[in-house]
Amino acid sequence: MTKLKNDTFLRALLRQPTEYTPVWMMRQAGRYLPEYRLTRIRAHDFLGLCKNPDLATEATLQPLARFPLDAAILFSDILTIPDAMGLGLYFSTGEGPKFKRPLHDEREIRNLVVPDPNVHLRYVMDAASQIRKALNNEVPLIGFAGSPFTLACYMVEGGSSPDFVRVKTMLYQRPELLHHILDVNARAVTAYLNAQIEAGAQAVMIFDSWGGALSYAAFQEFSLAYMKQIVDGLIREQDGARVPCIGFTKGGGLWLESIADSGCDAIGLDWTVDIGEARRRVGDKVALQGNLDPAVLFSNPETIRAEVGKILHSYGHGSGHVFNLGHGISQFTQPENAAAMVAAVHELSRQYHYH
Repeated sequence: MTKLKNDTFLRALLRQPTEYTPVWMMRQAGRYLPEYRLTRIRAHDFLGLCKNPDLATEATLQPLARFPLDAAILFSDILTIPDAMGLGLYFSTGEGPKFKRPLHDEREIRNLVVPDPNVHLRYVMDAASQIRKALNNEVPLIGFAGSPFTLACYMVEGGSSPDFVRVKTMLYQRPELLHHILDVNARAVTAYLNAQIEAGAQAVMIFDSWGGALSYAAFQEFSLAYMKQIVDGLIREQDGARVPCIGFTKGGGLWLESIADSGCDAIGLDWTVDIGEARRRVGDKVALQGNLDPAVLFSNPETIRAEVGKILHSYGHGSGHVFNLGHGISQFTQPENAAAMVAAVHELSRQYHYH
């Protein structure tokens, strides 16, 4: 086992002492970076970029060349799994992801199968091992997947949706059908994340982007239960090191206690939650990740520094905090403002750690 030069991120997730609060950004490889936009042009389209391990490696490393981030995240998309299930993922300009063959037919739902990640998603595993090698043990690599419910939303709706009418109709009228989709998805995500870990990911994150659209009872039954199933099935140690798992439900601030009981090592918080209050609620069960409003990065370095300071102060002393945005960085962000955030976290957080 080769030692990481900077393992601050992994230690913070495991609530071990660190010298400062580590920081990375959701969507840190993305359209706000001019160099990413050039890479994407070379790939012809977003999916082409995801499916080309060389270009995915290039995109993953770009933000690390610019900012002293404490982790890299695999360049991919949460919808690679339903694509591998044969739903025909495509991206139309300005409209987000769509599926050619959404799940509207009971027969199609019954025929869903778990794709073999090392066959049908080989390009993701090739990218993960290539990125891990290219990182040269500087910082850890994060692997990720969408939650079963979030994937089901796209699979049933056929794309993103403002109101989730189709999937919620199924949830209340034909819950057994939705449970079937969710069970297949949970098994697929477990296999996919484990394959990423075997290919080199040193931590994994489950993105439950749409769990917050559910009622309390529906969240427990249709989202959280399946996230627990995944966490229970994950490889938790690889090459003699613990592989931490982060669960992130956008809009899940009301349910932090039950998310903390899911078995994950850390909870991602969106920007609507006070991180100090979240820490009081979950106690020492899990680490917390977050949770600057991405819109703060539209301001200026002074404001960014002040807002970063508020979050660090609210979390307080001790380890167990990974600084991040409360959602993905906006494509309209100026890269120098992202740099100001990273610098502020590294500088201002040291006073909250014991040396």
